[in-house]
Order: sequence, then C-alpha cells, then structure tokens
Amino acid sequence: MIRVVLSLLLLAAPCTAATVVVPIPPARPNPNWPAAADRSDGLLRTTALALHNQTRREFGVGPVVWNDWLASEARAYAERMAATGVFRHDPTPGRRSKMGENLWHGTRGAFSYQIMLGQMVDERQHFRPGVFPDVSATGEWEQVAHYTQMVWPSTTEVGCAVASNASDDYLVCRYAPTGNMDGVALIPARGDVKLAQGRD
Repeated sequence: MIRVVLSLLLLAAPCTAATVVVPIPPARPNPNWPAAADRSDGLLRTTALALHNQTRREFGVGPVVWNDWLASEARAYAERMAATGVFRHDPTPGRRSKMGENLWHGTRGAFSYQIMLGQMVDERQHFRPGVFPDVSATGEWEQVAHYTQMVWPSTTEVGCAVASNASDDYLVCRYAPTGNMDGVALIPARGDVKLAQGRD
C-alpha cells in the first residue's frame, strides 16, 4: 500500500460542513513504476531547484539557489527520522531562526522527487493572499505551509536530502532565510497565479 504523509501534523478537529479536499496519489508515482524511482543527489538538486524556481516564478518572486550546507543539514535530519521512524519537524532549539523546513514522508522508492515536491506545490489550491498565517482559504495555515515556504519572498537558498529506512523515504528541504513568519504579507506579484477563493 502506498502511503503518503505530508509534514504537517494536524490536530484532530471536529467535522464541519466544509468540503475537505483529500489529495489522491497518482496512478504512477514515478516513471519506472512499479520499479523504484530514480535516486541521486544530482537528480534531487536539479528537480528541487527546477520545481522551486518554477513555482516562485509563477508566484512572482525571485529564484532560489542551492546551498550545500542546507542540504547537509537536511540530510542529517532526514537520516535521524529514518533511523528513529519519528516523522516531525526538527525540534532542535534555534533551528527555526536559522532555517525553514519542509518535510515529506512516503513508501520507500515509490515516489519520484517530482511527486514528493509537487505535493507541496499542490497546496496552492488552498492559498489566498494575506498576512501570514492568515493565508489559507480553509482557515488552516498548515494546509498551505509547504507552499508558502517554497514561495516565501525573502528566501534565497534551499538544500534538500532524502534518507530511507527499510520501508520509508524521508525528504527534508531546508530554507534560508526562514519563511512562514507571522505578520508578513504574502501577496503574489503575478496576476496569473490561480488562487483559492478567500474565506471571510
């Protein structure tokens, strides 16, 4: 069974009449399916930069560049999650002030880097312009937090890594400067960005 868990650890909340959108994994999670997805540091770097910068260009902000130190930090934390099986944001004191973080978790070898990162980009369907954290049409900023970190205007560098255990892959992307900071306006500079309808 293919499992995909995004990094947001959502708290249980009472059901409401609102529509809940549940992403459906693609029929082919990688071009080699059912064989394992291609893996290499170079392929991850190329895919991550291309997808981040396409998404940022569509939002109307400048590109990011690869940072080997951020990638090294991402690898260390991905390896820690793979070793412990504990999927959560890095609780190291002070980490958040130094670097932002996006996480992804899924079945080992099943998903291409494009799918892993693409699921973060897909959160834009819930994004609405506003002052962070009031940037989600659903009222839950956690449902757009991967996307907003990817397009955060002041972020200029990214580094990503994947580590695996016997059953799971753990993707970590680290960002500098950190995004998703309360009180910052997040407004697309491009008029052709498809946004969710706002919640009033």
